[in-house]
Amino acid sequence: MRPSAIETLPASSLSPRGTYWITTFGCQMNKADSERMAGILEQLGYAAGSGEDEADLVLYNTCTIRDNAEQKVYSYLGRQARRKRTNPALTLVVAGCVAQQEGEALLRRVPELDLVMGPQHANRLETLLAQVESGQQVVATGEHHILEDITTARRDSQVCAWVNVIYGCNERCTYCVVPSVRGREQSRLPEAIRLEMEGLAARGYREITLLGQNIDAYGRDLPGSTAEGRHRHTFTDLLQHVHDVPGLARLRFATSHPRYFTDRLIDACASLPNVCEHFHIPFQSGDDALLQAMARGYTVDRYRRIIDRIRERMPDAAISADAIVGFPGETDAQFRHTLDLVEAMGFDQVNTAAYSPRPGTPAALWADQVDEAVKVARLQELNAAVERTARQRSARYLGRVEEVLVEGSNPRDAGQLMGRTRTNRLTFFPADGHGPGDLVPVAIDTVRAFSLSGHARP
Repeated sequence: MRPSAIETLPASSLSPRGTYWITTFGCQMNKADSERMAGILEQLGYAAGSGEDEADLVLYNTCTIRDNAEQKVYSYLGRQARRKRTNPALTLVVAGCVAQQEGEALLRRVPELDLVMGPQHANRLETLLAQVESGQQVVATGEHHILEDITTARRDSQVCAWVNVIYGCNERCTYCVVPSVRGREQSRLPEAIRLEMEGLAARGYREITLLGQNIDAYGRDLPGSTAEGRHRHTFTDLLQHVHDVPGLARLRFATSHPRYFTDRLIDACASLPNVCEHFHIPFQSGDDALLQAMARGYTVDRYRRIIDRIRERMPDAAISADAIVGFPGETDAQFRHTLDLVEAMGFDQVNTAAYSPRPGTPAALWADQVDEAVKVARLQELNAAVERTARQRSARYLGRVEEVLVEGSNPRDAGQLMGRTRTNRLTFFPADGHGPGDLVPVAIDTVRAFSLSGHARP
């Protein structure tokens, strides 16, 4: 999963226990972890604070997939470490992937830290804080079985929610640090997932995104097979088990892996009415030799056939992806193959990144690293191609009426609402009496590369 903008959970009323502040770096999995940890803190009697520099407990949920995200964490930590020297009562926590990667080395670098905890320990926050309160400086980065979460997450939205279905990753992509920091795959039971979804729908949530680092691998660690010899716990089986939760209007999922993406899954998505016509399937490179060096386990032709099959079954489906430029040994010709794939596939969105060597990954040790200036130039060229194709894809919405699920107000214009189409296009329109959670038919009169505007239809 790709890193995203830093998000900080908002404030609420004060609490006798004190206030907390969580800053989240990185992917959707981290955001979901932060919501669970916020729920634990509020059950302990904390309330969300009004600012990072006033909170009694500060928690950074960190990302190490790119070096710049990791360095940003240290910048934030430096400010809080200085604050703790004058306020010893401050509780300072680093969670997430940087915590897992660095472990006790973080304490040597920032001795003011009270707790360092990897992603597998998010549900143990209460226990770990009890150790801190007894006077210990705690590091929790050992392999840990993730117990079913019985905590009520403090959700950042009242309309859309994340639900984890599988933790960890067993892949060994040569550039990726995720398996070493998030551990091996652990699938949740279908019954537990559906129960959580039913609880969310009963509380008014209209859209749920099922999450996994490699969601198509769901269930392969669970026992059982059908009478026909097929494993009974595939991700397709899970979709069929949970798609009809009463009150749920939309269902999404991320992130898929081309190696495991099946025609059976595509057919299920096409036939289940609540599953949105939006697929996030990273390709990483448009060159077969680079894909092999990355240990991705598929070819460009295999990837193209997946997208062609999706569009055959769902012609209007939106396709988003991830791509890396400047992987070790990437030639200009190989980079051109990535550009060619972007142009040929017509993606609705591509999350792009320049390759960043990560500790403990094979590719970081290879001698044929690409010059940073070359990476920057290639990234700029790829971004231009992505925006151009996204704008072309957006053009199809002009003049159409799209169902938009309202998520809230436009932060730049209080008179407008914002929400998303089933194909995940961000859409703005005048409020006209509508509010969060409404499904509104919106006539589209303005299209941009990555968003739309229009007006509500009766």
